[in-house]
Amino acid sequence: MNATDIVVDRAANAPDHVAFERKIDGVWRPVATREFADEIIALAGGLIAAGVEPGDRIAIMSGTSYEWVLCDFAIQMVGAVTVPIYETSSPPQIEWFLTDSGANRIFVADAATRAVVERAGVPAPCAVWTMDDGDIARLSANGREVGPEPVHQRRQATTADTLATIVYTSGTTGRPKGCMISHGNLLAEINSLLSAEGVRELMLTADSSLLLFLPLAHILARIVQFAAFLGGARIAHTSDIRNVTTLLAEFKPTLLIAVPRVFEKVYNTAARTAASTGRGRIFQAAEATALAYSHAVDTGGPSLPLKLRHRLFDRLVYQRLRAATGGRVAYAVSGGAPLGPQLCHFMRGIGINVLEGWGLTETTAAVTFNLPAAQQVGSVGRPLPGREVRIADNGEVLVRGDTVFQGYWHNELDTADAIDADGWFHTGDLGEVNDGFLTITGRAKDLLITASGKNVAPLFLENALRGHWLVDQCVLVGDRRPYVAALISLDGAAFADWKEEHRRPAEATVADLRDDTELLGTIQNAVDEANHLVSKAEGIKRFRLLPGQFEIGDELTPTQEVRRRYVLAKFQADVEALYT
Repeated sequence: MNATDIVVDRAANAPDHVAFERKIDGVWRPVATREFADEIIALAGGLIAAGVEPGDRIAIMSGTSYEWVLCDFAIQMVGAVTVPIYETSSPPQIEWFLTDSGANRIFVADAATRAVVERAGVPAPCAVWTMDDGDIARLSANGREVGPEPVHQRRQATTADTLATIVYTSGTTGRPKGCMISHGNLLAEINSLLSAEGVRELMLTADSSLLLFLPLAHILARIVQFAAFLGGARIAHTSDIRNVTTLLAEFKPTLLIAVPRVFEKVYNTAARTAASTGRGRIFQAAEATALAYSHAVDTGGPSLPLKLRHRLFDRLVYQRLRAATGGRVAYAVSGGAPLGPQLCHFMRGIGINVLEGWGLTETTAAVTFNLPAAQQVGSVGRPLPGREVRIADNGEVLVRGDTVFQGYWHNELDTADAIDADGWFHTGDLGEVNDGFLTITGRAKDLLITASGKNVAPLFLENALRGHWLVDQCVLVGDRRPYVAALISLDGAAFADWKEEHRRPAEATVADLRDDTELLGTIQNAVDEANHLVSKAEGIKRFRLLPGQFEIGDELTPTQEVRRRYVLAKFQADVEALYT
């Protein structure tokens, strides 16, 4: 068995089922399973004609698109190895991914991406194929001359132990490492998700649909797509984040997968819009009702008066909020970073149940997952079928199972450190297990130990502060320092609203207003609220506003995780100012 069996079996069993929809010239065009399989086989034949051998590494650098999926399956079908590269990667990162993996070919989205890759210094010999320049069509035409038989021979020689993809870590704590993920790892993860209670029956059915905009270079997006395809859902893609709201309204998906920042934006935008249009009190009442309703779900069910209030606010508020996602989303999956419990309750209260899970690239995405039938808000769920999770004496979460990767590419030392002799993978995350549900409390490497010896896991407070409408990102500092402090960046759109409300010049920057008493007072109130959630010793004593927003590729990974070491190095002077 290998991962491409999914396509072949699905095409044989449901050849006319609409598996994908592509927006071409403004019109959504259906793609049936048989057509999809034929396109993959033709492209795979083209790869054989181009001299691709089993085990060759082929990179893909593109936004989320149908072509990305086509290339990924074609690469794996001929026994080669996919090396995903985020489209936001910098030239030095691109050079590292290509040279470290030894990729000898790369698919790029367009001429602009090709230019970035060429500036990075493509190692020779490395062919560059451009997706929107006819290269896929030319390869596929050559593949049709080769015929399907050589492709099937390659596919049948590919086993569960064959390397399928090398996915590089986000690099939050150092240089990215290549995670070797086999076909068996992929199949185990997909089958585990689909066999989990309620997933196939409620989330991924023949009537389900998914608009995927999370980068396919992220292992979670690929796994969800694999599972959605096998489950029979209809899938569409976009990398146009600026117009994603319009596309959601057009496509009307039933399932949404996103990073927490997307859900934070939904809430903050709604709250600010209500306040600016004189509907602030109505929204506050609707929010309180949504929270109460969600909490009641976990404690015996809502009372009749609460049901009636909820029904009223559904007509007044919740329907409009759900319309922002197309109006049909019942379930959403949050991954990449922790989601605050309060926000999770709010989303469930308005009718979109956000199911949070946890995993790493090294575990082929999800290890634990909150299921429709078994959910504990604030946790990241119970282990999926086939997973073992335990907490080490130092609080680190250990994982064992058939989705644990084969090791780091060309890095036996780090592999030996990560996977012990009994097969337990040391995740580096700190956590607790209660009633079988795992809660992540932070990263071991991010733990702050103050000068007084107090251990502080920054994740909880950072998430709490990020929930404020004006805050974009927050990074706690205080390791070997007398107290905990914070670096805070402001949300650009929210900052513009704040300036208008407080009659500050529209052109004023955060640096211009860094000493503004009203601005500092607003952030101080947010800090005070967050501090109520922790002990006095763990609370934030001082904060400093940073001059701009964090950028993906610099301060943030492509999944919007903070690159803490980079931030602390870049803003070292600001850190020092917090302690002088």
